[in-house]
Amino acid sequence: MTAREKLKYEIAEELGLLDRVNSDGWKSLTARESGRIGGILAKREKDAREKPR
Repeated sequence: MTAREKLKYEIAEELGLLDRVNSDGWKSLTARESGRIGGILAKREKDAREKPR
């Protein structure tokens, strides 16, 4: 599993969606739920790139 996939699962867990993803797959999410995960994922990736080292 890639770092991006791990982060995606972590976000799903934070939003309370991980149980549904694990039982029914990512297809079980609504467009709104998927978009929310994608938006948070993009923001975290952007923040990580901009973070000074």
